[in-house]
Amino acid sequence: MINKLLTKKIIVCYLVTSFDEEDSFNKFFQYYKKNVAGESHQLLVCYKLISVEKIKILEERIKDIKHIKFVDYCNKNDFDFGSYYRVCRKFPKNLFFFLTGSDYPVRKFWLKKIVKHYDKDSLIGTSASYESMFSSLRIKKFYKFINYWIKYFKLKSNFPKFPNPHIRTVGFLISAINYIKFYNNNFCNSKFDAWKIESGINSLTNFFIQNKKKVYIVNSDGFKFKINEWHYSKTFNYLNQNKFIISDKHIRKYLKLSKKEQKKSQFLSWGM
Repeated sequence: MINKLLTKKIIVCYLVTSFDEEDSFNKFFQYYKKNVAGESHQLLVCYKLISVEKIKILEERIKDIKHIKFVDYCNKNDFDFGSYYRVCRKFPKNLFFFLTGSDYPVRKFWLKKIVKHYDKDSLIGTSASYESMFSSLRIKKFYKFINYWIKYFKLKSNFPKFPNPHIRTVGFLISAINYIKFYNNNFCNSKFDAWKIESGINSLTNFFIQNKKKVYIVNSDGFKFKINEWHYSKTFNYLNQNKFIISDKHIRKYLKLSKKEQKKSQFLSWGM
């Protein structure tokens, strides 16, 4: 179990960008206030690619909530991962729980349930998948045959075949120093780069696995799951998916699908 010294160093980082929907910011804080974290932490709001005027408006909305304001002055879009790197460089001794703009906690004591399973140098996610972008590639129309083969070789050289276990990089707990070590050898200049960081051959998850560090999923019951048990957590694209602890846009999308469509998504994610 994580010791008391470490718990005082936890930062919940909520990343807000110009690409997020207008209502996402309000919804996060609505749920953040409604569902007590249950664990001592500091809240950091990271603003990226947002004007000074807009930041002032957003800050006024949360003036009653104690938080650290962090403005990421990087003027290029290196996605969530670049911002996380700069935040970690600013606070290298902390543990971070990262959330993107469309995420929000849906269970009380959500942070406590996650943090209690933290071991030194572990990576803890709140959802995961075995999906492989390479194995999932399909030719949709005959006249796009050439385009298919271009994608085929590009994906084959960057993504493992199914099963490809990886933590989904929404709602995950990691030490700043481990994230810095990982990202020091990476760049995120495109959506394809972001996909590689999440589920590629040299993904964040594989960085931990290759360095013999522990990787877990935690669900809303507060149980942890090892890699071969991840689907049983019912946190993402599995059965009724009723055990997620952090809601994100893809989790919400699955809940709106028909039973037939859910089975297709479940097969892509878990092969069953």
